[in-house]
Amino acid sequence: MTRVMRLLQFTDSQFPVGTFSFSNGLETASFEKIVTDAKSLEAFAKSQSHQGAFSDGVAAIHAYRAYKNGDYDKCKEIDKYLYAFKMNDEARQMATRMGKKMAELGVRLYGNDFIKGWLEEIISGETPGMYPVAQGIMFAIAGVSEKDLFCSHQYGVINMVLGAALRCVKVSHYDTQLILEKLSDDIEGLYDEASQMELSDMNAFYPELDILASLHEKGNMRMFMN
Repeated sequence: MTRVMRLLQFTDSQFPVGTFSFSNGLETASFEKIVTDAKSLEAFAKSQSHQGAFSDGVAAIHAYRAYKNGDYDKCKEIDKYLYAFKMNDEARQMATRMGKKMAELGVRLYGNDFIKGWLEEIISGETPGMYPVAQGIMFAIAGVSEKDLFCSHQYGVINMVLGAALRCVKVSHYDTQLILEKLSDDIEGLYDEASQMELSDMNAFYPELDILASLHEKGNMRMFMN
């Protein structure tokens, strides 16, 4: 029961790492009339889910395993690899801001030497401090399973988009919950594939998402952080 409570705590949209501040590119997609209704929102959220699964999801899994093996240097390697992997500055900024906040919370909640050292190296600039890596470390410390980590990661990606959609797309809560219900059916299959991938296998070929993110960096709309 404690494990389930930790999973709920870390996955809650109110967990203070700042997920509500970002739209994952949806703001620009809405502004450019690419996402206008429930159907196009579902397609957008699914693309974000798949892109996240085979990039951030893979990194989170490897960070989780590295912590379990007591391999601090491996976590730094994963962190730097993921930072370099990101195609646009907005994605890097989002991941590092949330990652630092997750590490700060980890120090307050657990305070072991691993997470303390991790935060110190983020502050000093020795490592970027990407959110998926911090997630992997935190979930391992809390005793939450690898599968639950991946599930939480996917929920976070999808829910960030759907939560933003309620503020900038003509959809209802019923629409967003139905989309979440549908996309949840894909998660186990995505985990089965992502869990077998090496870092070098990471891929995220959804060019339109990266183009939208680059537009958002200099766009005029400012409902969400960029």
